[in-house]
Amino acid sequence: MRSKLLTAKFATGGKDRKENGEPKNFFMKTFGCAAILFDLDGVLVDSTGSVTRQWRRWAEEHNLDPQKVVEIAHGVRTIEIVKKLAPHLDAETEVVRLEKREADDHEGVSVMPGAAELLKAIPGGRWCVVTSGTGYLATSRLKLANLPTPKVLVSADDVSKGKPDPEPYLMGARLLGMNPAECLVIEDAPAGIRAAHAGGMRAIGITSTYPAPALHEADAVIQMLAQIKVGNVGVGQDLTVSVE
Repeated sequence: MRSKLLTAKFATGGKDRKENGEPKNFFMKTFGCAAILFDLDGVLVDSTGSVTRQWRRWAEEHNLDPQKVVEIAHGVRTIEIVKKLAPHLDAETEVVRLEKREADDHEGVSVMPGAAELLKAIPGGRWCVVTSGTGYLATSRLKLANLPTPKVLVSADDVSKGKPDPEPYLMGARLLGMNPAECLVIEDAPAGIRAAHAGGMRAIGITSTYPAPALHEADAVIQMLAQIKVGNVGVGQDLTVSVE
C-alpha cells in the first residue's frame, strides 16, 4: 500500500468550525485512509447506560459526587479515574471490581445501529478496536453485541497511558502495520478525539454519549454509524470513507 497522508475533502458544500466553537457543519465529507480504528463503548456497542450506572454506584459507595464522576468516566481508563478521584484506594482492586460489574450489567447493552454492517464493509486487516476498557470487558461486550472480535484489539491492559494520550491509537496503527497518518478514528468521547489527533490521525465523532458541541474538535460529527459509507476495498487500495 502506498504511503500518503490521509486526505479529506468536501464532496459537496459545507462550513468549517464556527467562531463560537460550535461543531463543523458538513453536508458530506470524504476521507481517504488505509485503516479505520474504532473506539468500542458508544461507537460499536451501546453501553452508556451500564457505564453510567456502575460509575454512579461506585461514587456513592465512596462518598463522591456521582454526577462529577460520570462526567469524566466515559472514554478514559478506569484506573486513571480511580487514581484521580480516590487516590487512597487500591486502584487495581477497584478496576477489577468496576469492570466485573460492567461486564455483568447487560441491561440496555446492545450493538450500535449500523455497526455490524459497517464492519462487514471493511476488510478484516483494515480495522481494529482501541478501547479504554480492559480486554475482559471488551471481549465480553463484543460477544454480547454479537460482533466479531478483531484481529487487533488494544485495551487498557496493553498501554501505560490511556486516552487522551495517543499511545492506544498509535499501538493500534502499529499492530495493523499502518502509518498513523493514514488511519481514521471513530470516537464518541472528547478524550478519544484528542488522542487520535495527538497521534496524527483524523477523527469522526459520534453523538451517542456526548452532544455535538462537546465533539467540536472532531474532523466530522455524525449522529449514527449509518452515515458512514466505505468504498474502494480492493487489495492494496485506500479506503474511501464518506460521511453524510
